[in-house]
Amino acid sequence: MNLEKSPAEPSAEPPARQSPEGCLTVAVHVPMRIVVLVLVVPVRMVWDALVVVGRLLKDAVLRPLGRALLWVGRAVFVWPWVALWRYVVVPVATGIAWLGNVVLVVPAVWVYRRVLTPVGHGIAWATGMVWAGVVWVARGVWGGVVRVCRGIGAGFGWVYARLLTPVGHGIAWLVRGIGLVLAALGVGVYTAVSWLVRYLLVVPAVWVYRYVLTPVGHGIAWVAGGVVWLVRMLLTGVWLALYWTGRVLIVLPVLAVWRWVLAPIGRALVVVGREIGDALGHAWRIAGHVSRAVGRVLGTLFRWIFVEPVRWVYRTVLTPVGHVVRDVVWRPAVEAARGVGRAVRQALASARATARQARADVRRMLFGEPEQRQPVGPREPVGREARTLGSSTTALTKD
Repeated sequence: MNLEKSPAEPSAEPPARQSPEGCLTVAVHVPMRIVVLVLVVPVRMVWDALVVVGRLLKDAVLRPLGRALLWVGRAVFVWPWVALWRYVVVPVATGIAWLGNVVLVVPAVWVYRRVLTPVGHGIAWATGMVWAGVVWVARGVWGGVVRVCRGIGAGFGWVYARLLTPVGHGIAWLVRGIGLVLAALGVGVYTAVSWLVRYLLVVPAVWVYRYVLTPVGHGIAWVAGGVVWLVRMLLTGVWLALYWTGRVLIVLPVLAVWRWVLAPIGRALVVVGREIGDALGHAWRIAGHVSRAVGRVLGTLFRWIFVEPVRWVYRTVLTPVGHVVRDVVWRPAVEAARGVGRAVRQALASARATARQARADVRRMLFGEPEQRQPVGPREPVGREARTLGSSTTALTKD
C-alpha cells in the first residue's frame, strides 16, 4: 500500500501572460475612448430614437396602410376578375362545350358509328377478296416463271459443261505458259537493273557521304558549338550585370524603405486603428446603456403623464358609462331587432307556404290529381328461409 503523497500534477496549460502595453497604446487608449464616447453617445441616442419611431410607424401606420392597400387592390384587381371568371367565363365555356358536343361530337359519333364503320367493313371485305384473287393469279404466274427459269437453267448448264469448260481449260493452260515465260524475263531484267543501280548510284553515294559530307558536317557542328558557347557567355554576363544593377538600385532601396519606414508606420496605424475600433465598440455599448436608461425614464414619464390618466379615465368613467349604455340602450335595441327579425321571418314563411298551396291548387284544377304510383314488389327471387332448431328441410321431417 503506497502511503506516500504523489507530487501535484502540473497544470496542462500555463496561464497566458498578458503582453505589456506599449507607450503608444497607453498614450492613445484613454483619450481616444473619452473623445469617442462623447461623440458616439448623441449618435446612439438619435439612432435608438429613430428605431423607436420606425417601429411605431411600422406598427401604427405602415402595417394598417399596407393591409388597407391590399384590401383595395384585391377589391379593384382580383375580385372583379374572379367574379368575371366564375359568373361569365365558366358559364359561357360550359354552354359552348355543351353546344359543341351537341352540334359536332354527337353527329360525328353517329356518322362514324352508322355510316363510316359499315362502309369501312365493306371496303375491307372487298379489298380482301381482290387481294385473294391477286395472290392466286400471282402464284400461277410465279409457278410458270419458275418452270421457264428451270428450263433455261438446264440449257445453260449443258452449254457450260459441254462447251465452256473445255475452252476455259485450254485458255488457262495457254495463259499459264505465257506467265512462266514473262516471269523468267522479269527476273533477268530485275537482276541486271539492281546490279547497275548498286554500282552506279549506291556505292558512289555512300563513299561521298562517308568521306566528304561527314567531315564537313563535323566541322560545321564544332563551329556552331563555339558560336553558341560565346553567345551564352555574353548573355550570362549581360544578365548578371542587369541583375546586380537592378538589385542595388531598386530592390535594396525598396526593401530598406519597406523595412525601416513603411512597416513601422503600418504597425502604428494598426495599433491606432485597433484602439479606435475598440473605443468605438466600447462607446457604442456604453451609449446603448445610456440611451436605454434615458428611454426608460422618458417611458416612465410618458406613462405617468399620459397613460395612467387615460387608463384611470377609461376604468373609472368610460367603462361604467359603457356598461350602462350596453344594459340600458344596446341590449333592448338588439332584442327588439331580433323580435322584428323573427316576426318578419315568420311572415315570409307563412307567405311562402300560402303561395305554394295556391300553386298546388291551381295545378290540381288545371291538370287534375297526379297518378299514384303502385308499389312494385322486389324483383329478386326470394330464397328459402334458414334452418332453425324447430324446422327441417328433409322430406320426412319437414314441417
